[in-house]
Amino acid sequence: MRSHPRRPLRPGASSRPGAGGHGEVLFRLAQCAPFAIALGVLAIELSPAHDLVTGPVISTTPALAALTMGPVGTLSAAALAVAVNITSATYNQSWGTQTQLIIGNFLGLLVVSVASVILSNAVRTRRQIELDQVRRIAVAAQEVVLRPVPELLGPVRAASLCLAAETGAQIGGDLYEAVQTRYGVRLIVGDVRGKGLSAIRAVAVALGAFREAVHYEEDVQEVMNHCAAALRREAGVPGTYTQAELPEVLIEGFTTALIAQVPDEPVVHLVNRGHPPPLVLRQGKVQTLMPSSPMPPLGLEDLADGLLPEPESHPLLPGDRLLLYTDGVIEARNGDNDFLPLPETMEQIAADTTPQEFLEELHKALIRHTGGRLTDDVAMILIDRLV
Repeated sequence: MRSHPRRPLRPGASSRPGAGGHGEVLFRLAQCAPFAIALGVLAIELSPAHDLVTGPVISTTPALAALTMGPVGTLSAAALAVAVNITSATYNQSWGTQTQLIIGNFLGLLVVSVASVILSNAVRTRRQIELDQVRRIAVAAQEVVLRPVPELLGPVRAASLCLAAETGAQIGGDLYEAVQTRYGVRLIVGDVRGKGLSAIRAVAVALGAFREAVHYEEDVQEVMNHCAAALRREAGVPGTYTQAELPEVLIEGFTTALIAQVPDEPVVHLVNRGHPPPLVLRQGKVQTLMPSSPMPPLGLEDLADGLLPEPESHPLLPGDRLLLYTDGVIEARNGDNDFLPLPETMEQIAADTTPQEFLEELHKALIRHTGGRLTDDVAMILIDRLV
């Protein structure tokens, strides 16, 4: 059983290019252009300037629609063009005097419409093939960078969940891992600030350092130090980031991270570097494990005053559930701009669910709360203490 299911596109998400920002506006304008042209031609035909020859202009509308819309949109533009031609000919009483010209316009419109529908269908098929290829590559990369969390790790059962805010993406700037070591089960969850390939590169670097250090460093604080050092080394390598990425890395180049260690004893040791605190669900009530000495994220060590504090310990009893998550969960907003009440949501989930089922319920609650519109990446790890 895989504890990290692959996620399809969110409900309502679009796979077309140009989604978001100025590209979205330009795309919408391009979609409206064929209909605007048809209405403009109709206005000319109903005005004193109806002597102008508008047949070639109206014939372009299906072709323009095929560039930005599917076959249905293309047929809609063609139907509007036909309606404009009929209305124009009827209003100007041209059926008897210009019948041949009208028939020629209709034939030209028919040819262009058929060709446009074929083109639109071909473009849509090609885009779907490209999107499927991107998804396959993303899934393969996901298996390497964010591999599934084992279902059973020593004294705990575990499950993980990740959702990317970017349309069709599988990997964002969030990271997580759970490893069984001689020191106990060690987990990390983090959030790389920034976007795109630079964030994914930082995720890979931090996880690589964590996976290596957890097996050799007895002190969990030293594990965190290894992750911080790896990120500093990566940022200092010439040519690591392009000129376009460099300003973003310098301004937002930090990573919030939380490492948890679950030994055989009924406790959990935490090292928190600017990350949202974990939650413990015990007998139906949620407790927040707030750090007593908040520390800055990785990459902002200069803001720390003096030595870093020792790891903090909290009780983790048999039957307890520990949730590690990124801020994309607690900062998810609904239509009223309200944040997701994560502790209350956890308390409402049935106690007899498995870790994977529990995360599935959280996922459903998140989608309901946001209406399927995530604005930030989401990553969660849940563990159940067995003994």
